[in-house]
Amino acid sequence: MLLHFSPTKPLFSPPSLRRNSPAFLVSPPRPLCIRAIDAAQVFDYETRLKSEYHRSSALKIAVLGFGNFGQFLSKTLIRHGHDLITHSRSDYSDAASSIGARFFHNPHDLCEQHPDVVLLCTSILSTESVLRSFPFQRLRRSTLFVDVLSVKEFPKTLFLKYLPKEFDILCTHPMFGPESGKHSWSGLPFVYDKVRIGEGPCRSGRCEKFLRVFENEGCRMVEMSCEEHDKHAAGSQFVTHTMGRVLEKFGVESSPIDTKGYETLLDLVENTSSDSFELYYGLFMYNQNALEQLERLDMAFESIKKDLFGRLHQVYRKQMFSGEVVHSVKKKTEQKLLTNGVVALPINGSSSSSPS
Repeated sequence: MLLHFSPTKPLFSPPSLRRNSPAFLVSPPRPLCIRAIDAAQVFDYETRLKSEYHRSSALKIAVLGFGNFGQFLSKTLIRHGHDLITHSRSDYSDAASSIGARFFHNPHDLCEQHPDVVLLCTSILSTESVLRSFPFQRLRRSTLFVDVLSVKEFPKTLFLKYLPKEFDILCTHPMFGPESGKHSWSGLPFVYDKVRIGEGPCRSGRCEKFLRVFENEGCRMVEMSCEEHDKHAAGSQFVTHTMGRVLEKFGVESSPIDTKGYETLLDLVENTSSDSFELYYGLFMYNQNALEQLERLDMAFESIKKDLFGRLHQVYRKQMFSGEVVHSVKKKTEQKLLTNGVVALPINGSSSSSPS
């Protein structure tokens, strides 16, 4: 705070001067004038209210599985003002500290922090073992469990099997990752299914507050059942990963004359090869629609081969048999021309003529 005073006249006259001086010599006190405020004050009411609002609206979110994808989501959750606590089989203490989260080596210690939301970011293959050994009894009975797995019927079934019936369940799938979403989440699809949300404004508000993070990031919010998600995902995500891995095995490489379409294939290989084979196997193993899509891909490839070789066979037959006919006619014509219309037939080493 900057205060401006006039240096030429005193603000107040000493008592002795007022008693002994005539009234016209005594200067009246000048009012205090604030010219500018250049810094936030300690007891600024507006700042304090804003801080209290952010604290009251923040969720305490426990992230289980603090690998690549878990860290990717955590950075955005923290940026939106939420309190992050994490746990993983590996030690990610430094990674958690670097983004402002707290890491707990023991899941019991994590649960004693009483998080509002438990966010499951484990691999598909390890999900059941994590839930089977998790100390649910140390959590509050109204805790919200959220998963972000690439398949949806599988975690929904596990949640309903292992979670206490008082817990809320939200199944989600951010259909992007650290590569496709490294610049922006705007326009990227976020699928969710409110499997079990308890009654009351607190529980529904908590669910909406979590979803609002992705909505505020510009995601295209798609509410869809887990069963419908897996049906669509098998025809899009699993097929995409399959084609990317096929092309990787094929060995596509960049060249000086790459077309836009070929560059798209190279990007596909780069995006899918960055994911672990464990993820791809999980997409196949735990989506009941994946096997059907794999068989359809195999049938489509065989159909294309049949079309190609079928047309090639027709062309070959046409050339082969048409060539024989033309050659035979040409040979007969040459014989007639050489013998002046008489075909020469060899008899005992000599040739004799007969009318044609």
